[in-house]
Amino acid sequence: MYVAVRRYEGVTDPAEAGRLVNEGFVPLMRQIPGFVAYYWVDAGDGVMISTSVFQDRAGAEESVSTASDFVRDHLAPLLPNPPQVMAGEVVASA
Repeated sequence: MYVAVRRYEGVTDPAEAGRLVNEGFVPLMRQIPGFVAYYWVDAGDGVMISTSVFQDRAGAEESVSTASDFVRDHLAPLLPNPPQVMAGEVVASA
């Protein structure tokens, strides 16, 4: 499995960002081949974290591209700063 994590800082309206992600972005993630799970977390203080889990690297990489497009097209006013993006292979899980 592969995971992509995106950390957004300076989120101006976490509740609205969560609504838009749930209604618009989650359905896009489910369409990516190899989709396993997706989480959008409000970490407080204007920080939100996105975690995408896929069966393979290609799915994780596609999720990063899809997220970038979605933020640009739908969330730019709410997520004014570029995310910190990390991705890699899962080496342990429970």
